[in-house]
Amino acid sequence: MLAAIKPSEDGYEARFERRLKHPVEKVWSFLTENDKLKRWFSELQVDDLREGGVIKFDMQDGTFEEMRILELRPHSVLEYTWGDDRVRFELYPEPDGGSRLVLIEKIRRLTDHSPKDLAGWHVCLDVVEALLDDRTFESREQAWERRYKEYERAVARLRNE
Repeated sequence: MLAAIKPSEDGYEARFERRLKHPVEKVWSFLTENDKLKRWFSELQVDDLREGGVIKFDMQDGTFEEMRILELRPHSVLEYTWGDDRVRFELYPEPDGGSRLVLIEKIRRLTDHSPKDLAGWHVCLDVVEALLDDRTFESREQAWERRYKEYERAVARLRNE
């Protein structure tokens, strides 16, 4: 299922949700521990895990973009800047011992790049789920291509409203 994208006070909000068979502590480790983070988003690295701390994005050209951690509540909330936007992960325990992972991207304005980011986050969450389940995720590129087309249509609809 695609992220729900809707207008918000400051632009737009894309909300992704995943129900996972794993406890919040295990899911949290994939968001905050560099050895696990690298397995699903190789360009990201937690540099200083605290409010006001930094997550670095490797631009693959020898430079890094620093993203400021805006909110941190262990095993519950991780929010940081993402260029002009924000990315927020929320984790909720489920009664069966699993968890619900919510990713909210707060987007100031929709651009031609927005569907690329949305497709990327969608596939990243699919990869996190596969890693947690000890499954192999076959082709990120093919999955991204398919999702990109879907998000391109969704964003076009929003921009035309």
